[in-house]
Amino acid sequence: MDITHKVSNSINIIQLGGRFDAHEVAPVVAWLKGHAEAGKVNLVVNLAGVNFIDSTALSTLVQGLKHCREKNGELHLCCMQQPVRVIFELTRLDKAFSIYTSEEEATAFQA
Repeated sequence: MDITHKVSNSINIIQLGGRFDAHEVAPVVAWLKGHAEAGKVNLVVNLAGVNFIDSTALSTLVQGLKHCREKNGELHLCCMQQPVRVIFELTRLDKAFSIYTSEEEATAFQA
């Protein structure tokens, strides 16, 4: 999996590419946990390059959302490919997350 990090509008963003599955979650868990513990609780996960997501990866994102909300923050998702979007819809996680079509929309909230 390809992972890049950046900051836009004072929002920390992680961009993922490839398969996001049980074998690839460790760096994402570390990134989410590290930012939440540092008090940077408004985060964006850009899934533009993700073509497959499994239940472990979904659980990782749910835990990240939980940690952000516990500290009055938010975890936004953006740029999902259709196969990944279908998984979120089937699991009804599209109701739990704020999902945006672009990174610009996802970073528009206040830091």
